[in-house]
Amino acid sequence: MSWKTEAAKWLTNQNLETTLKQQLLLEKNNNGLMEDSFYRNLSFGTAGLRGELGFGTNRMNIYTVRKAALGLALYIRSCGDDAVNRGVVIAYDSRHQSPEFGLEVAKVLGHNGIRTFLFDELQSTPLLSFAVRELNTFSGIVITASHNPSEYNGLKVYGEDGGQVASEAANEVTSHTEGITDLFSVEVKEEAELLEEGLLTYLGHEMSDRYVKHLDEILLEGKLDKSLSIVYTPLHGAGGKLVLRGLEVAGFENVTVVSEQAIPDPDFTTVKYPNPEESQAFEMALTYGHKVEADILLATDPDADRMGVAVRDLDGEYVFLTGNQIGALLVNALLEDKLNRNVLPDNGVVVKTIVTSELGRAIATKYGVKTLDILTGFKFISEKILEFEKTAESTFLIGYEESYGYLIGDFVRDKDAVQAAVMIAEVAANYKANGQTLLEGLNALYEEHGFYQEDLESITLKGKSGMAKIKETMSYFQSDTFVSEFPKPLSVVEDYALGHSINFASGEKLPLELPIADVLKFKLMDGSWFAIRPSGTEPKIKFYFGVKAKTKTESDELLSALKDTVMAIVEKVTSNS
Repeated sequence: MSWKTEAAKWLTNQNLETTLKQQLLLEKNNNGLMEDSFYRNLSFGTAGLRGELGFGTNRMNIYTVRKAALGLALYIRSCGDDAVNRGVVIAYDSRHQSPEFGLEVAKVLGHNGIRTFLFDELQSTPLLSFAVRELNTFSGIVITASHNPSEYNGLKVYGEDGGQVASEAANEVTSHTEGITDLFSVEVKEEAELLEEGLLTYLGHEMSDRYVKHLDEILLEGKLDKSLSIVYTPLHGAGGKLVLRGLEVAGFENVTVVSEQAIPDPDFTTVKYPNPEESQAFEMALTYGHKVEADILLATDPDADRMGVAVRDLDGEYVFLTGNQIGALLVNALLEDKLNRNVLPDNGVVVKTIVTSELGRAIATKYGVKTLDILTGFKFISEKILEFEKTAESTFLIGYEESYGYLIGDFVRDKDAVQAAVMIAEVAANYKANGQTLLEGLNALYEEHGFYQEDLESITLKGKSGMAKIKETMSYFQSDTFVSEFPKPLSVVEDYALGHSINFASGEKLPLELPIADVLKFKLMDGSWFAIRPSGTEPKIKFYFGVKAKTKTESDELLSALKDTVMAIVEKVTSNS
């Protein structure tokens, strides 16, 4: 069916939601926007939907949300009465229409006889994961677009373990969702009826109280200077209350909140891009930091699953840590603490993604701890935790990824910025008690293990033509042409789409243990590496780089040369396609 035919359905629908109808009539002659809004159905990705808000089948709106909710409802009903009776817990963040979408999900599920537990105010993604486990629901949903700009929203689905829904279940939900051909046919039951029939229960602060009690499980012991000065910003999102309560539980009292950004705001008025991976998100925190001479600055994204850190150096300036650096500091502190308390298990495992720094592995090896690589996406870390519980072959210690996501205590099964904020504050307090900053502690790790450096380049390619360019780029890097023309000596390519690795010297082909995924990772003869991965939630293709050298200067040079070489090829491919 053409996009024009689908658009005509919306234009002639007499019952179309008023705001969407007005937007559609205003833009009906904008062929570029109309085509992008209708040329495809918003796809159910690895764990749910994410897209720009607006009218159309390729946008987040009440109709696409209802369709996804019905797909989940059909899947739950196919799993039997126990699944239906256990129900679904729903959370939402501060984005445009998040509360409305949360209620729409409950209305669809309720119409299908599935009980829901809906938070009565915005809450974080980690609290949703925690609530699934606490309430023993069959599934969970959080309405969020994480760190995306304000024009986005999304819907993530969780399994009964509290982790993002497993691939097999996600495929079944997708199959049920794709079977719904008429967006406007999805039926709902109104809120009053749901409440009267006991199909909808609102959750208050009691779930947060339960969560906070579990934070005791991750606190470090030893010498900690709790006078550490902290500036924190929730970037207008859902993390504020829990992060502050977590820091209080850990004993930190010298905490200054960026008051302008403590107010939930779907437009993120004071910040261009609410992503703690970006230094610009810290602009207000920097002003506060200089005013109070804070030791560290902390920021969490709108749904509080990612956390960023800036550290005051000896000159009084703030240095931003990468996700890899934060992860290395957390791994080192956690393993050292467990070793000192004689509770480091013999079968302990650190879990990281294939595009995360190798520094964490080097640190873990020092403590005799194994590091396990998984595909990009925190759902794969939660799946490993579940596997460890079933087999008892390994004990989960910490999981993290380069994109500022960390999990320490497994009472949550997704990345948790609250836990990460508490622990990084404790790590900083430990270094401060010993007369050091986090930066000095990090440099000590580099001196001991080598100067690992990483970087990320991301190219946004929107719309139908953008998707074609992304596919063309992946195809080129898979080709013999790329291999023969690449000017640096290659060692191994790991092609996760084909499920095997190839040794360039011997020609040996070996199967990869990880699931099939649209990812390529190239390892060079000098130990450097780069990886290419289209985003599963945004119109982007990402390029990851990693090097190691004996000195900072040498690693800078290696990283710069590798990036320049690869991105020059990317520029040639995308400009010609």
